[in-house]
Amino acid sequence: MKKIFASRDTHGFDWIDLTDPSMEEILDISKRFALHETSIKDCMQPDHLPKHEIVDGYTFIIVRVYTQDPMNDADTIQELTNKIAIFYTSDYVITVHRTEQPLIADVKAKAIDAGGCKDTICIVNRIVRASLLTFEEPSVKLAQSLDYFEENVFLKQRKAPVLRGLYYVKRKVDVIKRLLILSYEIIDKIDTPKQRNIYTRDLRDQYVRMQNIYDNLSENTAQLLSAYFSIASHRTNEIMRILTIFSVFFMPLTFIVGIYGMNFHYMPELNWHLGYPIVMLVMAIITLAIYFWFRKKGWL
Repeated sequence: MKKIFASRDTHGFDWIDLTDPSMEEILDISKRFALHETSIKDCMQPDHLPKHEIVDGYTFIIVRVYTQDPMNDADTIQELTNKIAIFYTSDYVITVHRTEQPLIADVKAKAIDAGGCKDTICIVNRIVRASLLTFEEPSVKLAQSLDYFEENVFLKQRKAPVLRGLYYVKRKVDVIKRLLILSYEIIDKIDTPKQRNIYTRDLRDQYVRMQNIYDNLSENTAQLLSAYFSIASHRTNEIMRILTIFSVFFMPLTFIVGIYGMNFHYMPELNWHLGYPIVMLVMAIITLAIYFWFRKKGWL
């Protein structure tokens, strides 16, 4: 679907927005504005990573925005984000995306309807900034998820689905962190000394802020996973220690029982009148001796 947000006669530049365009619409736009075929190919790839390049006199940018309602187990770039392709010069801006993007309508309302932008650089700057801001809410949710899993790791250790949840949190953080790293070139090319202003500086500050947030989330996730495995290992060692202590208690008792369980006819203790209570007393004395020995060594 093709929308005209701005025209050269009214605003001094054209802004054409294409939502899920057909091949005919794309070819028509490419012929009208002399867009290179490699840019068109990249524009139509749904899983293309962020990029910034100058081709035949125009600038081509791909940004990715966070999906509004991703599935809980979504952990890939295509599942977590959507792509927006931007072609621009000083005379026009062309935005292409497969699904409706609220941020495009929001930028249009503030930049065109309210007269907030007078040139195409301002439009592109606002779109890139809005795309970065889509990762802010997920960062809050991921931080809350980490707090939840941290509580379960350290305070409620018997709760089951901790490792699976941590895996998906780590995957989401890593995917978004990778996208932010790849988006650095876009920010760096927009905020150049030639076209630097308060808006481009704000864009860079926003990028640095989001990068720091996800760096922190990535570090916390790695530390929590390490702590989880350490606690699980400690818990296993504790169980083995308890089982070993029980086995030490029962080894001498089992030895005594094994001796008197042998089917030899001439065993003098079998004919003793007090044989049974004496053996039981010996077993009790051995058990107490082992107990006090463990206590002295600090093993209990």
